[in-house]
This record gives sequence, structure tokens and C-alpha cells, in this order.
Amino acid sequence: MSALEGGPTASGSFAVRVAREGARWRVELLADDAGDELPVLERALGEFDRAAWPPPFVVVVDSRLYFVVLRHGPEGMVRALISDATMLEWVLAAEVVERYGIGVDTDGAFDDDESGWPGGDMDVFADDGLPAEELRTIVTADDLWAEEMVERIAARLGFADELAAAVTA
Repeated sequence: MSALEGGPTASGSFAVRVAREGARWRVELLADDAGDELPVLERALGEFDRAAWPPPFVVVVDSRLYFVVLRHGPEGMVRALISDATMLEWVLAAEVVERYGIGVDTDGAFDDDESGWPGGDMDVFADDGLPAEELRTIVTADDLWAEEMVERIAARLGFADELAAAVTA
């Protein structure tokens, strides 16, 4: 059972801002649903601070079907990852794919097995110790809901307890 189940986010939708503070992580609940528009989430990243590396990131789980990560890159440009770039019928997913130029293979995107695939910056967590090949294993797992994928990422990076406390409070 997911540690995120059973709390107020049992619908599988939330937005959080995750930041490192020294050796510790701080997770702040931004919304208990993912209805916020993309510019609101981009503002939640805060101003780019070259001295604060790796930078904070925003994670949005929408409808248990996909999640989005936004994070500043080395020069302040926003990096984006979407766990399933085929979810274009959802407003946030379509907005992220369009705004960040994430490629979607529309010929195979809506096949019968509904597997979908990630798009965008697969190295978004590399500075934290989660390389693209390990992240890909998590986000392509057909047996996980989006919040379970985020929970595995949080466990791998070391902020699982903080995430659970933030989204179930």
C-alpha cells in the first residue's frame, strides 16, 4: 500500500515543492489537487539561484495517471519531465508538452496497451543521484500509478518521509 494513500490526496492529485536544505529535504504542499495552471507552478520554483545547487523542484501528480517535474537548469532555464507524454487530453499535460517542446510520437502514442512513455528531461534528478536510466525504470513501470512513481523517486532520493508528511497532513 502506498504511504500516500488514505490521506486527503487519495484522489492521486497534488503539487509539492521539494528543496534541499543542507543534507535535509523540505517538502511543501502547494495544492492538494493538480488544478493549478503551469505559470503558477513555475512561479512556485522561485527565482533561480546559481549558488543553491541542486535547485528545488516542483512535482505535480495529476489524476493518478501522470506526473510533471519542473526545475531550474544550470542557467536558470526551466527543465521539465512528464512521466507520460501521451496524456494530451489532460490540460496540464498538454500545456507542459507544448510549452517545453516535449516530443510525442502521435503514431504510437495511443496504442491499445496504454503504456505511454516519459518525455522531456530524463536527467532532471541526476544532480541528486538518480541518473536517467534508473529514473526511466521507474517511470516506465506499467504497474505503478503516478503517485507511486513519485513515491519511489522520493525514496530513492531520500525525501519519502517528508513527502508523505506533506501530502497526508
